[in-house]
Amino acid sequence: MTTSTTIYFVRHGKTQFSKDLEREGGGAKLTEEGERDARRVAEQLSGEGIDVIVSSPQHRARDTVAPLAERLGKEITLMEALKERAIGSLRLDIPDEEFRRAVALSFEDLDAALPEGETTRQARDRAVPVIRRLLKAHAGKRIAIGTHGNIMTILLHYFDARYGYAFWASTSKPDIYRARFEGERLAEVERLWEEEGAPRPASVPPGGDRR
Repeated sequence: MTTSTTIYFVRHGKTQFSKDLEREGGGAKLTEEGERDARRVAEQLSGEGIDVIVSSPQHRARDTVAPLAERLGKEITLMEALKERAIGSLRLDIPDEEFRRAVALSFEDLDAALPEGETTRQARDRAVPVIRRLLKAHAGKRIAIGTHGNIMTILLHYFDARYGYAFWASTSKPDIYRARFEGERLAEVERLWEEEGAPRPASVPPGGDRR
């Protein structure tokens, strides 16, 4: 019988994006609002029975799941391969419209990227093996992942091609998606994040904030 494993993709909270900090590797930290929302993430997920917490090493992703880890008394395992995908150079200012066009194209042409950027295929090839290892090592358990908009969408797109630009553009900061896997097959995804004053979100897809 195929084992059912659940992954909670937790997109990071709000930040003040900085190319300089991104080049240094750690990236921007959460704003005060982002920190408040990280505590709400912990509240929403504390009753889900999460067994394992992993994260991108970048501050904004790690710090969004940190209150959850503290509440559950669990360590966060940082995984370099889960860092965000830079669609273009971190040395240049990329206009938002150009950035969005590039992201949209990257889900139609997996080898497309702006100069000095990482393609969807390249990002997928480094990140998907991590998900496969997690599914194997923690089969039947519940795993929370501190993540980013682009790389989260790339991972979901690998398992179900319906996840692409429209899904990415619809996500918020923070956001939570509960993905149920049967073995390595993505069986179901449900959006869990409850924004203050908003009705409980529905299941997805379709298909935001950038990065």
